[in-house]
This record gives sequence, C-alpha cells and structure tokens, in this order.
Amino acid sequence: GIDILFSLGGIIILLVLLLIVAPLMMLDSPGPVFYYQERMGYKGKSFRIIKLRSMRLDAEMSGKAIWATKRDSRVTRIGRFLRATHLDELPQVINILRSEMSLIGPRPEREVYARELGQTHPMYHMRLLVKPGLTGLAQVNYGYGETSKSELEKLQYDLLYIQQRSIKMDVLILLKTVGEVVGGHGI
Repeated sequence: GIDILFSLGGIIILLVLLLIVAPLMMLDSPGPVFYYQERMGYKGKSFRIIKLRSMRLDAEMSGKAIWATKRDSRVTRIGRFLRATHLDELPQVINILRSEMSLIGPRPEREVYARELGQTHPMYHMRLLVKPGLTGLAQVNYGYGETSKSELEKLQYDLLYIQQRSIKMDVLILLKTVGEVVGGHGI
C-alpha cells in the first residue's frame, strides 16, 4: 500500500518536474528525456528501469557497460543537477506501480554487473530475494558505487537490510533519503 501511495504522489511530482526540466534537458543535450535500461529484479527477473536521462546519448557507444564515476564526463550539465538531487531516479515510481520495484530495497543492478559480482561474492544473489528499491540502506549510507569493489561494500548494507528489515528501518531510510535529496549529495 505504501508503495502505491508513494508512487502515485511521485507521479504528480514527476509531471510538475517534467514541465520545468524537460525543456532544459533538450536544450542542454539533444535526445530523449527518459532513459531505459535492463536491470535484474526480484528473483533475477529482468525489467526495464526508467530514469531521466542524465548522460549524453553516446555514453556507451562501445556497447560495453561502463561504471559511472563522481565526475563522469558523460554527464550533461542538467544531468549533474538531476544526479545530485537524485531526481533522475523519480520516474522509477512507474516501475513501483508496475510492481517491478518497491520504495525501499537493494538497488537493481545491470545483469552484466550482477553476474560479475555474483561470481566474486557468493552472497550477492541474496539481493534478488526481495524487490529492488528506489532507495535503500546502501544508498543512504554509502552512495553511488563506481567499481565492483565498492558495489561489494554496498552489498553488506543490502544484506543487513534484508536480514533486519522492518517498518522502523524503512522510515529511517526514507528520512535519510529526504536528507540526501534536499542536501544534493548525489554523484
């Protein structure tokens, strides 16, 4: 119920945001406003995550997945703002309405990275036992992962969340998420 209520409210915020941000995005960098990417979800099922596009269209021209970094040159000017405020993630409220994601849980990962990380750490597959989240314990305590090593460090937070999740923990994660968004602590 909380997922549905949040995502309905999120869609209203998204529509208002798009009125302001979409024209700026198109002026800053030609291309679509939305970005779709395959991610691994609950029980390993693949789904298309929806984000506001924050990078140039040629961000992965080689066809090979590339980790995003703090000062990534592929990020557009508007994209920097969207990432700093995490507003690029807001369209995922649609993924929540589709039941592909939840409000809180481990962030969904690209399949290529999930397979690589699963080979490195045998517990990585445990993340797939719950729905992926728009925000999570790893995001509010660690932030963006730039390498497979940092993703394995974030895994510790994901496993802790899965083991100890509760309404109280979810409320604390939501409050910390609001602080992250308002403080602009994104990449």
